[in-house]
Amino acid sequence: YYKVIKFRCQDNDVSEPEREKRWAELFDQLDLNKDGRIDINELRAGLDAWGVVQSDVEEIVRVSDTNRDGQLDFEEFTRYLRNHEKELRHMFCSLDRNNDGHIDVGEIQQSLYTLGVKVSFEEACRILQSIDRDGTMTIDWNEWRDHFLFNPFHKMEDIAHYWKHSLMLDIGEQLTVPDEFSEWERRTGLVWRQLVAGAIAGVVSRTGTAPLDRLKVLLQVHGSGGFSLWTGLRGMVREGGVRSLWRGNGINVLKIAPESAIKFMAYEQIKWVIRGCKEGGTLRVQERLVAGSLAGATAQTIIYPMEVLKTRLTLRKTGQYSGTIDCARQMLRKEGVLAFYRGYVPNTLGIIPYAGIDLAVYETLKNAWLQQYCTGSADPGVLVLLACGTVSSTCGQLASYPLSLIRTRMQAQASIEGAPQLSMLGQFKYIVSHEGVPGLYRGIAPNFLKVIPAVSISYVVYENMKKALGVG
Repeated sequence: YYKVIKFRCQDNDVSEPEREKRWAELFDQLDLNKDGRIDINELRAGLDAWGVVQSDVEEIVRVSDTNRDGQLDFEEFTRYLRNHEKELRHMFCSLDRNNDGHIDVGEIQQSLYTLGVKVSFEEACRILQSIDRDGTMTIDWNEWRDHFLFNPFHKMEDIAHYWKHSLMLDIGEQLTVPDEFSEWERRTGLVWRQLVAGAIAGVVSRTGTAPLDRLKVLLQVHGSGGFSLWTGLRGMVREGGVRSLWRGNGINVLKIAPESAIKFMAYEQIKWVIRGCKEGGTLRVQERLVAGSLAGATAQTIIYPMEVLKTRLTLRKTGQYSGTIDCARQMLRKEGVLAFYRGYVPNTLGIIPYAGIDLAVYETLKNAWLQQYCTGSADPGVLVLLACGTVSSTCGQLASYPLSLIRTRMQAQASIEGAPQLSMLGQFKYIVSHEGVPGLYRGIAPNFLKVIPAVSISYVVYENMKKALGVG
């Protein structure tokens, strides 16, 4: 049976001279300076001119450049195309389940389902339309080959991962809903490599924006005091030197790994409970919201003492604590164990509006963009996804910020001399009566200012870490 399929899959192959003629034309178009070689810049410029997206030109040159001169001669170029077309042919045949020489929507759905990625009919249609050039709502071999010829994918799992668009960016607010992972991604360890890449990106991103985060906490606890952002930063430097801008950052990055791991494991367990005995499928948006909120609450419950320590260390004066352990020891001796869970209730309540609005706005913006500008594509592009994530996260923070501010004040109130020891409701009444409704948004300016640099840093580091860890 396999031999029959293999034979029929190759029925439409053109002859070797015709194939080499097509490769020669491609080579000539990419060889911009006509020196008989294609370097990375020429390959990138040529593919950009053809509108080829998501192509890793460095990877293409790396695997094809056998003499390691940083360029591709015609022999190296044709060897890459010959080997890659063979891989693409195998993938095409695996998708073409009825062996009619065309891939339809149902075959895309079924193949992805087999790999543990469930997509709706509409999503499968978008995937197909992104490749279908003649409008027949099917994909023939030529369309498939031309679409993926300069995308260095080697197996069907790579294609499925490409279609899935995983972006795990940390902008310093770890309350977002976890991404969906396929069975293949879990089985191969790709999940944990992505989590490690995301954690390292979070470390660099949070460290880069730590001064703005510390300024936000100071404004939340002490109010504006009539000073500007620049005045606040200068005041921190004057009190403790330049290093004081990063107070509290150590434990802030230290909690990334346990929080991410706990959230992911909890999300997987909760997802299994929601999904029941159904195999393979992913969750609907509202189910992801429930699972993500519960997973976030679970992670926050376990690592919450680190959140309190982070606030105390961020607010400390020079010489107040010798380090994290000394801070924890003093809190335990003076305030007891419950001090490590001050502000836990508003923190947990804030997860629901943040995660809900973040996810809803993200999905709405992404789908609106696809319907308006990408009717023939399943790929909105990295910049669009980043923009959607930035806007959705900003909206989520705006909705949950009053609870975040009350949480921070409750975490800090015992360490501030003369500060009233208030409950969550008491803090709310106190802020509104003394500072008005704007008081609930103290410190939101530096919080918003850090979003764009945090997203940018996180994305760049994440993409490079994915390559280093063999994920991208």
